[in-house]
Parts: sequence; structure tokens; C-alpha cells
Amino acid sequence: MNAKVENYTAEMTNTIVEGYKAGETAEVLAAKIGKSVRSVVAKLSREGVYVRKGKTAKGGKTVTKANLIAKIAEKAGVDVEVLASLEKANKEALEALI
Repeated sequence: MNAKVENYTAEMTNTIVEGYKAGETAEVLAAKIGKSVRSVVAKLSREGVYVRKGKTAKGGKTVTKANLIAKIAEKAGVDVEVLASLEKANKEALEALI
């Protein structure tokens, strides 16, 4: 059997996750570890830390599905966890529910 080649070491993963949390861009992090920007964004997404640049509302806040689900949960009087599966819905459907 062939051994799986590790694309990202634990050290590389830690470097980009901590750097991203500290405010460094994917471009800067990609240059640091010698990977493409798309690869770094994909890895950050898999690690659960990447936040896509989204459309902003009038107040300048980023409108995310998580924000929309939180509003729906608040209006329905239930815990956000109960509505976690709504994360799979598109933004338009979530906005219509609000």
C-alpha cells in the first residue's frame, strides 16, 4: 500500500490558522508557507476558521448565514443549535424566513 503524502504538516496548519486569526491575509500566509492562495483558503475552510468576504448590510456588518440563522432562532424563541441544519439553506431562503 502507498503511504498518504501529507500536504500540510501540523506546523504549517498551525502557522496559517494562528496567522489568519491574528489578521494576516490568505495571500500573506500562502507566501509564508509556499502554497497557493486557493490551497491556503481551502485548508483554513477545512479547519473551520476561514470567513469568506461577504456582502455587507447597510450598517457595514457582514451578513452571514450564521447571523441570519441566529435572527430566525431569536424570533422563533428557540436555541440556535436547534436550527443548525439551516446552514445548508441558501441566503435568500433564510432572508425570506426572517
